Amino acid sequence: MTEESIPSPTTDTRGDVVIITGLAGAGRETAAHALEDMGWYVVYNIAPQLIGTLYELQASAVGRENRFAVVVDPRSGPFFTELGEVVDELRKADLRLRLLFLTADESTLVRRFDSVRRPHPLQGEEGVLEGIRREREMLARYRRTADLVVDTSPLNVHELTMKMRSLFGTGEEQRLTVTMLSFGFKYGIPLEADHVSDVRFIPNPYWVPELRPKRGTDADVAEFVLGDANAAEFVERYIEMITPVLRGYSTENKHFTTLAIGCTGGKHRSVAVSERIGDELRTAGHAVRIRHRDLGRE
Repeated sequence: MTEESIPSPTTDTRGDVVIITGLAGAGRETAAHALEDMGWYVVYNIAPQLIGTLYELQASAVGRENRFAVVVDPRSGPFFTELGEVVDELRKADLRLRLLFLTADESTLVRRFDSVRRPHPLQGEEGVLEGIRREREMLARYRRTADLVVDTSPLNVHELTMKMRSLFGTGEEQRLTVTMLSFGFKYGIPLEADHVSDVRFIPNPYWVPELRPKRGTDADVAEFVLGDANAAEFVERYIEMITPVLRGYSTENKHFTTLAIGCTGGKHRSVAVSERIGDELRTAGHAVRIRHRDLGRE
């Protein structure tokens, strides 16, 4: 089957097992790292006969609600020849098994091996091209029986990672997650911030006696802060500015970003503005988390 014939990923990850195989240089480890970053339990370069045992061990530790992936390739030696039989047995079990085969054209594979200055694992005394052809012939049966075949020739590392997320990630994992982080400048700029904005230009509720003990999450404080004309314009223009940035992050395979909004103490203005911007971004369809780093610190 080709990647176009595979159904869209679902949020049901019960009994998920992915076996990654394919040609050396086609991106097996990149694909595995992508799954690992999404929380899959990944094992590299094991004998196929151990897949079932390792899956059951992992399932017994974390429950059946888990995702398990293995990278299997000819480096496992004589054990590799039994991959087909192992896959057949696993397909009979109560789990969702997918065999992923990664391939690429010869010129791409030769170029990739040249760039890393490493020999092909099967080239022996011959050149890289001979090793590629020998491996392609050895793996032909697994390409024919694979659930999913991905040609990585036109893909770079980031594009292959995005492809793995689109094929195996849940809906949430495929979206960019935005963290709105409020903070107080007097406690330092947050190191994890990708963008930092200063809202100390907004009138400070601290100087209003009845608002001083309250927080930016309180309705009357938020109304005071966001009722300022400059604050309202700032929020509007901030959304306009950050929208193409978030779109670009998604295109470039960035799945988490932190947008920091700071005021003096991180209690009133930055909190209210972060809440409002977070609400606007949610309305626009983004996955948003809001964290108030310094709230309650005074």
